[in-house]
Amino acid sequence: MAISGVTLYHFLLVGFISANAAVQQPSSSRCVSVVLDPATMTLKLVDGYHPNSSVAWANFTDHQQQTGWNYLTVSTSPEYNDTLQAYAAGLVEGFLTADYIYMEWFNTMASFCHYMTSDCLKIQAFLTENLEWMEQQVKANPNDPYFYQMGLILVQVDGLKDGYMNKPDRPSIDIDPFGFLLFQADGDLGDIQTALKADSGQKRGRFAGHCSALIKLLPGNKDLFVSHDTWTEYGSMLRVVKKYNFAFRMSPKSSAFVPGREVSFSSYHGPLLSGDDYYIMGSGLVSMETTIGNDNPDLWKYVKSKGTVLEWMRTLLANRLANSVMEWTDIFSKYNSGTYNNEWMVVDYKHFTPGQPLPKEGVLAVLDQLPGQIEKKDMTWLLTKQTYWPSYNVPYFPDIFKNGGFAKQAAKYGPFMQYNSTPRANIFRRDHHKVTDMESMIKLMRYNDFQHDPLSRCNCTPPYSGENGISARSDLNPANGTYPLEFLGFRCHGGTDMKVTSSGMAKTLSMMAVSGPTHDQQPVFQWSKSPCEKEQLHLGHPDLFNFEPMKIVWEQP
Repeated sequence: MAISGVTLYHFLLVGFISANAAVQQPSSSRCVSVVLDPATMTLKLVDGYHPNSSVAWANFTDHQQQTGWNYLTVSTSPEYNDTLQAYAAGLVEGFLTADYIYMEWFNTMASFCHYMTSDCLKIQAFLTENLEWMEQQVKANPNDPYFYQMGLILVQVDGLKDGYMNKPDRPSIDIDPFGFLLFQADGDLGDIQTALKADSGQKRGRFAGHCSALIKLLPGNKDLFVSHDTWTEYGSMLRVVKKYNFAFRMSPKSSAFVPGREVSFSSYHGPLLSGDDYYIMGSGLVSMETTIGNDNPDLWKYVKSKGTVLEWMRTLLANRLANSVMEWTDIFSKYNSGTYNNEWMVVDYKHFTPGQPLPKEGVLAVLDQLPGQIEKKDMTWLLTKQTYWPSYNVPYFPDIFKNGGFAKQAAKYGPFMQYNSTPRANIFRRDHHKVTDMESMIKLMRYNDFQHDPLSRCNCTPPYSGENGISARSDLNPANGTYPLEFLGFRCHGGTDMKVTSSGMAKTLSMMAVSGPTHDQQPVFQWSKSPCEKEQLHLGHPDLFNFEPMKIVWEQP
């Protein structure tokens, strides 16, 4: 299926499993370029792709109602300097996705600090000081690849804002220009609030909830799958899959392109990052995380506005600059902000050959973060030994487990909070061996049979929770149930997607993806039939999330 318009990249949607599944046609697709007018030396947005004058170009396909995803590709030309490329890339994305940016803001961000209370002013001051510090470092270190790329990312955010503001038929309500920084820092905001003891009127960090991740080595080492389920509020299910191809140099004095110049990722409209954090890079790396948080109040003193880089920025820098798993963790560890504290997993497909034993190192690195502390290690040996690596919001490294307050929680709540005995640890341990191909991998990552699975039971009434599955369905817990932990009860929250790639698919930055809460063993989620209809805003969402996995393939035209 070719996308209308001439672009460097288009995508294919392929129905999965059913050999006779029809390929769905997009509801709309548009290609727009940013061209440089040589007479006035100004940038202009024009329809179509113009190979001799395009600084950046993008194709946006609206397929939200048909598949639960929109699709965006953004590319830039190496014929122009990096700063111009970065601004143009943001400009064309903001312009093309303006309507969805507004809906995303309306659904998830508009109530954050709607009234600028003294607490909100504290949060704003923190973010302003942090931005000013980053800008100072960019200016002071013009040839340092780390700060050079940081400057390009900040320029891209400016372009995104201007692209949104310049769309003539965008919704009449303006997003505060500062709000485009909030889009990027959304995962960090909850921890910033906690560290500052600030009440914004809405607890942020909607991505900083629970997620499930699995790296699975197939029998005979015939393939290596890397998969992730986002767990978050259902109001955030306005989704887009993006692919960036940016011709950025390592630094102004370098002719070499950054290793991660190409990247595809699941995302949202407004952030330049994934948010749920699932990235496939042209460097051969795949990075993803599950949130571990921090339950030790003594550590919040390490969250400072100056001298630190927020998680969203550190993620983009590591993705762009790293060429190996440990290099990724080293770059990410710089200037630890102590916000959006996650367990990161980085896989390098360059060191994986189907059918061959794994090398002693270089395939998998794991990193756990707390305020003031990061622990990271090459874990290829353990992946070889147990043939899988699971992640489920409990830190792996004992010092992180202890220092982050998790040991105290485990003493209070028992096996549920222990690394080796929490329900998802038990389910992954029991079922990972059932994965023999892509279909069975997706089946495990969408698994939730909480009413019947003994591993989903809890000291609750009823005696189980929809939280205790690989892909949560907390909306199916009765509102009048009783639960020892609040998050085990009814919430409009659960697994909102699934993404997985393989050694072959990663070479073309492709993935399998499905949008919406799992309905393999559970009823399909439908806003109009759910009590969540009145609890969370969902402008622009499909009503019925009855979607199946789709293969997303980026191809040359």
